[in-house]
Amino acid sequence: MPIEPSTDTSISAAASSTSSKAVPLVGVLAIQGDYQAHADRLQELGAKTRLVRLPAELEGLDGLVIPGGESTTFLKFLERGGFMDSLRDFTRRKATFGTCAGCILLAKEVSEPAQASLGTMDIGVERNAYGRQNDSAVLTAETALPGGELEMVFIRAPRIARIAEGTEVLARRDGSPTLVRQGHLLAATFHPELSLDARVHQYFLDMVRQNMHSRPAGTTE
Repeated sequence: MPIEPSTDTSISAAASSTSSKAVPLVGVLAIQGDYQAHADRLQELGAKTRLVRLPAELEGLDGLVIPGGESTTFLKFLERGGFMDSLRDFTRRKATFGTCAGCILLAKEVSEPAQASLGTMDIGVERNAYGRQNDSAVLTAETALPGGELEMVFIRAPRIARIAEGTEVLARRDGSPTLVRQGHLLAATFHPELSLDARVHQYFLDMVRQNMHSRPAGTTE
């Protein structure tokens, strides 16, 4: 199925109207995975970053990246001290980008096997759908993002098996979505932080700025 170019011009419009006034503060959940690579890429693109290991460190963030890793390990850590509830509340309100295991954590439905999740993004995800570590791959495919084909690095990747009506599909692998957006939420089954291509992180930062722009004047949350 071909990828249609994105028709959402509100992102660039909102981003351009706020970029000169505010530098977004984006958190990166720093429990496991290559969280530093995400932070470095965001900083290169002009954002401020904060590594997040405690619920209180979500305070004041404009957006959040949930990186790859092992989703069951994430869950064990997040079950401490009400972190899961704090993170769920954040993802319901603020721009959030989940990659690989982060995509699984955002999903409303998780299978192969089933497990708990934040449940804030209306997608169904199958864990380890493309095999184990030695089945990892680097592929290029069409994308709705401007600039030509997108490089995607897959490591023990999940598969997005179901998306809700109105979900924007920005890239696919063998017909299955690999990069999807629902409102202020973005999810990828691959690792954009391991590619030299910065377009996915730039797209997310534009989403963050759009969400900042849409808040009522005088509010910080």
